[in-house]
Amino acid sequence: MKTVYFIRHSKTLSVDNKFNEDTIQGYNEKGILLTEGEKIAKEKFKNIEFDDIEEIYSSNYVRAMQTAKILAEKNNLTINVVSNFGERKIGITSWDDYPKDFEIHQFNDNNYKLPSGESLNEVRTRELKSLNYILDNSKAHKIAIVFHSTAMMTLLKTWCDVSYDSDYYFRGNKFFDGKWDYCETFKLVFDSNNNLVSIENIR
Repeated sequence: MKTVYFIRHSKTLSVDNKFNEDTIQGYNEKGILLTEGEKIAKEKFKNIEFDDIEEIYSSNYVRAMQTAKILAEKNNLTINVVSNFGERKIGITSWDDYPKDFEIHQFNDNNYKLPSGESLNEVRTRELKSLNYILDNSKAHKIAIVFHSTAMMTLLKTWCDVSYDSDYYFRGNKFFDGKWDYCETFKLVFDSNNNLVSIENIR
């Protein structure tokens, strides 16, 4: 059995990007935590659930790595950065190109994407590739992965009944109300064949 904690990053600083020549994807990847976000993560990780974590993985987005850093320092660990746990790439160069129904359209049709973006099926495929590699090769029994709400929701749909804006169920049992918070955490237990045995929302 392996226990894996899926952890959303903490609260991010809002900035004005009108003079930023990065792409939307570029400044999305570089977003940093607020001081408040650091405090939220430190308070969350006081929970004994986060004691004795043996390995930490993070997406390559700065806000995820900064959140993971707080947990890594608590457990005296190095962060393993995995780009496959990054957030879904929308594929726009201007917010004027963002369709009004994009979110719900993607949720209802997991193959839908914009020309330069990713479908949710593509996101799930890359995430599962890395998760299964970790489950197959890691000797750790208590693992944390810090990433993003849409990416996490997409991965949870592998095993769970997930609503766009309401409750989540695993084997008919509700485990989450669908109201995402910063550092939202799910505790997943996998058997030796990488089958999900149980899931719990840690609050």
